[in-house]
Amino acid sequence: MTDNAPASPPPAASPEPSGAGPAPGAPYDAVVLAGGGARRLGGADKPGVQVGGRALLDRVLAACADAATTVVVADPRATARPVRWAREEPAGGGPVAALGAGLRLTTAEYAVVLSADLPFLGADTVHRLLAALRDGDADGAMLTDDDGRDQPLVAAYRTASLRRALADLATGHAGHAGHSGHAGHAGQGGQGEQPGRGGLTGLPLRRLTGALRLTRLTDPLASFDCDTWEDIAHARARIREHGHVLNEWITAVKNELGIELDVDTRVLLDAARDVAHGVARPAAPLTTFLIGYAAAQGKGDAESVAEASAKVTDLATRWEAEHGGGGSAPDAG
Repeated sequence: MTDNAPASPPPAASPEPSGAGPAPGAPYDAVVLAGGGARRLGGADKPGVQVGGRALLDRVLAACADAATTVVVADPRATARPVRWAREEPAGGGPVAALGAGLRLTTAEYAVVLSADLPFLGADTVHRLLAALRDGDADGAMLTDDDGRDQPLVAAYRTASLRRALADLATGHAGHAGHSGHAGHAGQGGQGEQPGRGGLTGLPLRRLTGALRLTRLTDPLASFDCDTWEDIAHARARIREHGHVLNEWITAVKNELGIELDVDTRVLLDAARDVAHGVARPAAPLTTFLIGYAAAQGKGDAESVAEASAKVTDLATRWEAEHGGGGSAPDAG
């Protein structure tokens, strides 16, 4: 395993009474499975496929950016933020083996488990899953897709429950209990039901989830995964729709420039509109650049952007008033 994050792991979360959920804001770890063969994409590098100018893997990593530790189970690659790397042995051993490898590097009481092909997953959905886990006594909370199928790789779990279930599977002690719905997309069928030489190698995810008590949430958009090139095309088209393109573009630009600042884009758009109307259209993009530059010279936070935008909006109003002959003439004295 290799690591491009600090070597020392974060402290473990405080133990809780059995059945209790995490306190609000309690730390969690994330395990992202990104080492599949992508057979339905002709063996393409699926985690690296670009949707909205960002790799699928980076989009998923953004959704769990507040995790205490993020483990990606795959061969190391460049990512938009630091992560830890793990690999199942042997490589290509399937999602259960990959999950077992990733879980070994986690320390938090709760683990969010994700596949690397979820273009519309956001932090709000991750937090919904954690809240559902916090408010109940289940072993995990997972999404279902628009057909009602379980998506065990878009889920939050109690780490101890996952470890127990994985240990039982590895030693052949797990039961064959089923659960409602069907297992998700990530390599869950056609590899047999019995452990291979690697213990967890080749096992379908339904063997793991069937041993857990699960809460299910419905979110067809966040659970949408990209298994085929048709799925990729659909995702790319959707983010360019009117209601989504602005946020997608701003996020992609911030990612490209390494900017983490959250700004109320309406403030900037309003300032740009006022400048375009009251001064000249070409002045609008140049002015927004100057707003950003001024904010960076200050504290460089969202409040600085808002303050600079307000000043520019006021200036544009005064400029337009002068052009229109507004205002009163000075006294003759």
